[in-house]
Amino acid sequence: MKIFKETFMQYHFIILFLFFGLTITFAQEKNQIIANDTLKSETIDPLRPAKASFYSAILPGLGQAYNKKYWKIPLVYGAIGTSVFLYLDNQKSYTLYRNEYKSRLAGNTSNSEYLKSLSESQLITAQKGFQRNRDLSALFIVGFYVLNIIDANIDAALSQFNVSEKLAFKPVLNLNEITSKNDFGFALNYSF
Repeated sequence: MKIFKETFMQYHFIILFLFFGLTITFAQEKNQIIANDTLKSETIDPLRPAKASFYSAILPGLGQAYNKKYWKIPLVYGAIGTSVFLYLDNQKSYTLYRNEYKSRLAGNTSNSEYLKSLSESQLITAQKGFQRNRDLSALFIVGFYVLNIIDANIDAALSQFNVSEKLAFKPVLNLNEITSKNDFGFALNYSF
């Protein structure tokens, strides 16, 4: 019995050696597979993201028009326009309260009944609040402007990828056989 185990172990090692040796030999063959892209006939332009970014930097929304994402242009102008409106409105209110405070220090009276009813500390507090909101609005203007450029760049870069309809990531409802209730999940499907 001992002799049988030793010979089996020797043959076992020989069989494993041959199997892995052949596998390594087959793995070292070089097969070239050339896939033809039938979904897009468009050539890849490496400067497309840079062009889209440049156009968006020149005029916000122009990069989105270059990428043919026309629905994003109102979003860009809505975000930047709202920020500009809030900046101007807060600047106007800040100037109003600052001028009222300065005129009180000079000994002049206000024409507005509302501003007459405010104390000097309330005027200073209002000034600080409007100044802070004005500065935040300026930050949002710059942020949306930069976001516009980044969006145009990323959209131009991603538009050159070949995305097949065979690859899908979507939510699914599965019937749980144990509880007889629906379970919600996500499925990643690839069809050949």
